[in-house]
Amino acid sequence: LAVVDHNVPTTDRSKGIAEEESRIQVEALAANAKEFGVEYFNELDKRQGIVHVVGPEQGFTLPGTTIVCGDSHTSTHGAFGALAHGIGTSEVEHVLATQTLIQKKAKNMKVEVNGKLAKHSTAKDIILAIIGEIGTAGGTGSVIEFAGEAIRDLSMEGRMTVCNMTIEGGARAGMIAPDEKAYAFLKGKPKAPKGADWDKALRYWETLRSDEGAHFDRIVKLDAANLPPIVSWGTSPEDVVSVSGQVPDPALIADEGKRQSKIRALEYMGLTAGQKITDIPLDVVWIGSCTNGRIEDMRAVAEVVKGKKVSANLAYAMIVPGSGIVKEMAEAEGLDKIFLDAGFLWREPGCSMCLAMNPDQLKPGQRCASTSNRNFEGRQGYRGRTHLVSPQMAAAAALAGKFVDIRQS
Repeated sequence: LAVVDHNVPTTDRSKGIAEEESRIQVEALAANAKEFGVEYFNELDKRQGIVHVVGPEQGFTLPGTTIVCGDSHTSTHGAFGALAHGIGTSEVEHVLATQTLIQKKAKNMKVEVNGKLAKHSTAKDIILAIIGEIGTAGGTGSVIEFAGEAIRDLSMEGRMTVCNMTIEGGARAGMIAPDEKAYAFLKGKPKAPKGADWDKALRYWETLRSDEGAHFDRIVKLDAANLPPIVSWGTSPEDVVSVSGQVPDPALIADEGKRQSKIRALEYMGLTAGQKITDIPLDVVWIGSCTNGRIEDMRAVAEVVKGKKVSANLAYAMIVPGSGIVKEMAEAEGLDKIFLDAGFLWREPGCSMCLAMNPDQLKPGQRCASTSNRNFEGRQGYRGRTHLVSPQMAAAAALAGKFVDIRQS
């Protein structure tokens, strides 16, 4: 299954793609898909969107399958009990030619998130807190199984958010054992099994869980009940702190290499140690991505911003649905009207400002509250400054023009 997402503009596409390099790449994909009989959703197809949103909503993603894609956030599909991971260009070629890949056996890692998630905390806060705990290399060489009461309580959209950012914790893939929520999500989807095939598939899917007493090389535990809304402050997804906290002081880090990297991060981000997170002003708010561009995310944002206005201190606030199907659902529910009335830009589906490969980019020095998954230097545009947050936190920040503790609003 092939779909355009990284390169496409999120404005009117009926006039084609203006940026030459992007246009050539999209044209090449379309030509190759046609030549080799690969199903392809082009930029004008309502099923088009970000590949990790499209796969599950089409029922292409199924429990027990092995899924690879030329994008590191392929781990998203692990939310359905699939073994899913990103691969490089030469590996994509190898899979298309042979349907095989050489892999080394991964280590087993378990992340248990216990208790009930506190109000105003989300799946995004869970995964940011996990990465903050284990670091961006904490899962290296491992596949992570996410388990525990808080994970089981998440919707499928929430589980996809958690698995999506597994790669930011260094792991190859992330998985959650499929259950009734997964089956209900997939049932009736265009590419899901039908009739007797569905019944047969279900019997197999119900076997996809870790054995009692299974060995894990590492177990990490997190208490969901005490989890606050999280904001990233640096240039790595491990640089996270509670919204009620302060920018950490790198001088307190013992390791010289790590200390220097965090000093550089603060310089790049234009922040100072001890600065309150809620005192950080913003220029842009961006809501979307394969992490938080699904219908549940759109509804959560609408709930926060309904009847209110985006702060005049922002250059703009933009919402990009993860797929044409999400866009259609949101508009059927009138969410687009809520967003437009509040002063948000409402766009066509795509990767958009998650990465600077299309016209949606930050200008140098602009600071953005983003629902995406990476806050590296230049990720959203040359010298752009990215803070990772949940959709609810981004929505509240758009209204205030700065970060706010949504537990107090």
